[in-house]
Amino acid sequence: MSNSSSITEFLLLACPDTRELQLLHFWLFLGIYLAALLGNGLIITAIACDHHLHTPMYFFLLNLSLLDLGSISTTLPKAMANSLWDRRDISYLGCAGQVLFFLFFISAELSLLTIMSYDRYVAICKPLHYRTLLGSRACVHMAAAAWGTGFLWAVLHTANTFSLPLCQGNTLDQFFCENPQILKLSCSDSYLREVGLIMVSVCLLFGCFVFIVVSYVQILRAVLRIPSEQGRHKAFSTCLPHLAVVTLFVGTSFFAHLKPPSITSPSLNLVVAVLYSVVPPALNPLIYSMRNQELKDALRKVICCFSAALDCQPLSANDSQYKS
Repeated sequence: MSNSSSITEFLLLACPDTRELQLLHFWLFLGIYLAALLGNGLIITAIACDHHLHTPMYFFLLNLSLLDLGSISTTLPKAMANSLWDRRDISYLGCAGQVLFFLFFISAELSLLTIMSYDRYVAICKPLHYRTLLGSRACVHMAAAAWGTGFLWAVLHTANTFSLPLCQGNTLDQFFCENPQILKLSCSDSYLREVGLIMVSVCLLFGCFVFIVVSYVQILRAVLRIPSEQGRHKAFSTCLPHLAVVTLFVGTSFFAHLKPPSITSPSLNLVVAVLYSVVPPALNPLIYSMRNQELKDALRKVICCFSAALDCQPLSANDSQYKS
């Protein structure tokens, strides 16, 4: 038994014991991390360099890529270092930092995904009011609200969690400092205030989910009224990537934190944590670029610029070789 004042480090026990599995984890995490860095970095560069992509949809996509880079960089580097050097420890301040930044990035990402659903709703259901409702100043304010809300929520959760007395040791059955795992270490009579904050978080998460669902119900009704098949296909092409990202992010998060205790096990917790914290940042760039010709053209331009060691220039009307 110990209390929080005597804890100087936590032990992350999700790392396997055998050296072969540790190296397998390292190379697997390294591959996912590099894919996330490359994919999100290319999207950020393409949107920043191509003035044709300076629209609300791509502005929010750029912010989403920044949040994905932040969230995956909060968890994987330490996990890779522990696997490579056969370690399991993380300092008390390092664990608090992981909780703070991870909650910040995923909370801001949920807010941003909700805003992006509103962007698609206005673009399809109220196209004549699109520039009025989603001007540059409005977009900046909404993005700032998503980042600010995520940071405030992360500070509240982190401060509340690490102010609880910890009486159940210092071992965490996870590869990073996950908030629910830390709450398991708290004294049985002291965690109720954090449970209340978690319930509020679940209600907000559910509210965002309902808003997204209602938005897409309205979008679907509007798309089905479009007379031309080409118009319906174009509308669906702009919505399906966002819907896929929302389903992946929200679905895995819901399952990770609301799964029945009867099916909980250390190996399942590890797999689920990877699904909701590591996989989405790596797959989001692929999902968004798969059906988006404008983004493909911009990415092709960026890759050509890099390969030719030239300065990146915005696409112009004369760049016909990059047109579909």
